[in-house]
Amino acid sequence: MSTQNKIQKLITEFLEYLEIERGVSLKTIRNYKFYLERFVGFLEITSPSQITLESVKRFRLWLNRQKNFKGDTLKKSTQNYHLIAIRNFLKYLARLDIKSLAPEKIELSKLGERIVEFLIKEDLERFLEAPLKTDNLSIIKKRDKAILELFFSTGLRVSELASLTKESINLKRDEFTIRGKGDKPRIVFLSEVAKKYIKEYLDIRPDMSPYLFVRHDKASKRIQNQEDNSLTPRSIERLVQKYARLAGITKKVTPHTIRHSFATDLLYNGADIRSVQSMLGHSSITTTQIYTHITNRQLKEVHKKFHDKK
Repeated sequence: MSTQNKIQKLITEFLEYLEIERGVSLKTIRNYKFYLERFVGFLEITSPSQITLESVKRFRLWLNRQKNFKGDTLKKSTQNYHLIAIRNFLKYLARLDIKSLAPEKIELSKLGERIVEFLIKEDLERFLEAPLKTDNLSIIKKRDKAILELFFSTGLRVSELASLTKESINLKRDEFTIRGKGDKPRIVFLSEVAKKYIKEYLDIRPDMSPYLFVRHDKASKRIQNQEDNSLTPRSIERLVQKYARLAGITKKVTPHTIRHSFATDLLYNGADIRSVQSMLGHSSITTTQIYTHITNRQLKEVHKKFHDKK
């Protein structure tokens, strides 16, 4: 076996380890494969011992000067994704007692604090009502209303919502279990409005598809296997964007915007950060803390008391 094949073999074994032992999604594994092959390809690495601080520094400098398809330099977050993949690969090598750079030697670039986009109450109300104000078929109105209400009731990711089956939701209860990132289960809760429109939608469904949300356009009727008729994450994203426009919302609205709105609404109304973390399915409290600064009532009260004088 050539030395080049050796490093490729280690990368392949690492990716298989992530898939089988860690339950990492196939999308993440594909991304890791791209990042690691980019790394070893640029540096012409043939042995784990060639991964040094100096070689990583050279790669970071090269990465920082790369342009995307729009001609812009890569975002710091994108550059960090490469470094995270390299660092996790080094952790894997360390577990096997293979000599290489210590993973803790790789430090990620500092990122600016994320700006969380969410809908204010008035926009949210118009957005949630938008499906009922169209001239769509009744079944599409009820389906789309159910989708929007379910998003806001549960904070689901779009991939999680698209994968739901009729059997996965018990409408006699106010909760159900979803498997999120890393195949981790969590409980989400249904609002009365979401339950109402899901039931009304299912009551008039003419098909036998096991999926909770399916297509109802003319093209879908020509699909022989109705089980393949579920809405895709991309089609749900387009649906959300359409109703945002109909509601007169000018900023870009995505399923993740509704997820952000779900989280900020909970925190603003007094929910504790740990509970919100559980409902969102975040593995780290740090991820959830991006919402806290926009829901800090104490800061608003201080501003009103000491600055907002008539």
